[in-house]
Amino acid sequence: MKLIMTLIVTLSVLCAKEYYAKVEPYEIKTISSNVSAVVLRADEAKEGTLLDGNDYIVLDDKLDTVELKKITRKMALLRQTIAYNQKMIQNYEALLEKKKRNFERIKNLKIKSSVEKDREFYDLVASQNQYLNTQKELANITIQLNDLQLREAVLKKSIRDKHLSNKGWMLYDLLVHQGAFVTPSTPLAQLADVSKAKLVIYLNRDEVEGALAKTLYINGIKSPYKITKIWRIADAKHLSSYKAEIVMDAPKVFSNLVKVELRDE
Repeated sequence: MKLIMTLIVTLSVLCAKEYYAKVEPYEIKTISSNVSAVVLRADEAKEGTLLDGNDYIVLDDKLDTVELKKITRKMALLRQTIAYNQKMIQNYEALLEKKKRNFERIKNLKIKSSVEKDREFYDLVASQNQYLNTQKELANITIQLNDLQLREAVLKKSIRDKHLSNKGWMLYDLLVHQGAFVTPSTPLAQLADVSKAKLVIYLNRDEVEGALAKTLYINGIKSPYKITKIWRIADAKHLSSYKAEIVMDAPKVFSNLVKVELRDE
């Protein structure tokens, strides 16, 4: 029995296909600028370290900050004006209701002259016009406030875009320096997700089928990992080969070359 098991294990090892892969961060991404501005600070000391949430790149946001403060004050005044106009509209509505009742009461009275009736009518119309003008003013102020709210949102986003922190990512490469002028789409930095790692191997077409179920040995040691996903379209660089990715726990040091074996067990 032991001989049979030994033969099975030996055959499994002999049939195992070997691959070599570099242990890479799970993701490396390039951060590009969304705005045009001068770089006030680019913290080179943070390169190669895990970002803690403090800014590692700061772009000039002075004009944005000044404009935002002015807009905030103007919005407060507009909101106050809106409140006044809303109160005035309520007062006009009560006044109009009373003037309408008075006019309806006297318009058919024979003891009232046409001059008195016309005076009441003109007074009613004048009050209605004041009411409508106040409503119009309220609508215009509301439109102004909406426009300022949109501008406020744009400025806040611009200020956020000028302060890069990216907590939890490693600053892999800083691509700008203090004093540089950047425009939208200018690369600023490369960041790496080192919370986990990945291996990339390339399978022949006949190896793809069943690969997800195979047991992975890394440097000759059985691992708990499986192939995470396989691209079903042949790779553009590795012709006739299919890219396969293995996600694994993050090592202490990345970029080591390891041997990967796929075995049937």
